[in-house]
Amino acid sequence: MEGCALKLSGGHKMLHEQYYVEKAKVDRLVARKNRKTDFYNGIYDRYEFPVLTREFAPVHWRYDLNKETNPYFMERLGINAVMNSGAIELNGKYYLVVRVEGNDRKSFFAVAESDSGVDGFHFWDYPVVLPDTCPEETNVYDMRLTKHEDGWIYGVFCSESKDKDNPDLSVAVAAAGIVRTKDLKTWERLDNLKTLRSPQQRNVALHPEFVDGKYAFYTRPMDGFIETGSGGGIGFGLCDDIEHAVIDEEKIISRRIYHTLTESKNGAGAVPIRGKKCWIHIAHGVRNTAAGLRYVLYAFGTDLDHPNQVIAEPSGVFLVPLGSERVGDVSNVVFTNGAIAKENGDIYIYYASCDTRMHVATTTVDKMEDYLFNTPKDPLRSPDCVKQRCDLIDRNMKILK
Repeated sequence: MEGCALKLSGGHKMLHEQYYVEKAKVDRLVARKNRKTDFYNGIYDRYEFPVLTREFAPVHWRYDLNKETNPYFMERLGINAVMNSGAIELNGKYYLVVRVEGNDRKSFFAVAESDSGVDGFHFWDYPVVLPDTCPEETNVYDMRLTKHEDGWIYGVFCSESKDKDNPDLSVAVAAAGIVRTKDLKTWERLDNLKTLRSPQQRNVALHPEFVDGKYAFYTRPMDGFIETGSGGGIGFGLCDDIEHAVIDEEKIISRRIYHTLTESKNGAGAVPIRGKKCWIHIAHGVRNTAAGLRYVLYAFGTDLDHPNQVIAEPSGVFLVPLGSERVGDVSNVVFTNGAIAKENGDIYIYYASCDTRMHVATTTVDKMEDYLFNTPKDPLRSPDCVKQRCDLIDRNMKILK
């Protein structure tokens, strides 16, 4: 015991005094209470503060704390952004597996936990260490967490490698990596997903239940790393063996459509939530603008018994970046790959803004299904959209008289 005490005392003598100043900043952010804003649309509530930013990263991730080797207390391994987190509830706590991007542009995963789901998120001492089984893999990001009925928690993420057939240093190849765990601490790496009819995959999510006795994936077929090319939208496919997942056929269930929010591309977002009437999907859609690609969220519902059949498709955007959410590394973007549905019907939607920070919006299963089934479908032409709106106004005018 004396030896331990001596080591601890010596360690504290080597600890730079600025550590306490920087740690206090992190502690204040973690302790800050979040409040609902006055935003209203009847569908969900938004919150005043992000639930995570790069400033939440532990000091010991970023600085060498030893004042002998770091006398000026310089940041050695900086954090650029925290974003695009998978989400899961375990034992009454809320967990995010966050994409953390270092100043070197390399992303890694880290677990942050909270008792409330809207504030108090704090990172574990160490980031997630995945088995390094793919030597060609350069980057990993955007993990979707599925609590599957087979008893495992699966993480499906983007595995990025350099396209060796193209000399352009910006051209990469995207695949869907798969890991599984029981406790978010020890992870087993499985084979990357293979889709025999599409060369690349991003934004892949695993359905939480077996479909026809098989594992079911929501896919996003792509011809290239950025451009979807002939990829028609969000796909659905089945495989027999999750350890060596191979999908032969993908059925497009949510299509890209001209002059809509999915015009350029779309992709699965959070793992679908089982509702009372349907599977609730919160996805992202992308269109090109003069300012670049604009990412927004949209929602749709699929049949409880046949999750590859869309039965509810409300018109337009579900969630867009507002105010300061529009500013960041990649402006005018919101993205989700994680949501938590509690047994009481409450839903927590975790979304990133501008590839920079994490937010939460809250709603319920009942509200989401009301939105899905009672919001009109997009008629796809301006004259029909005007007629649709005038019909609503006519009904309202009768009430207002």
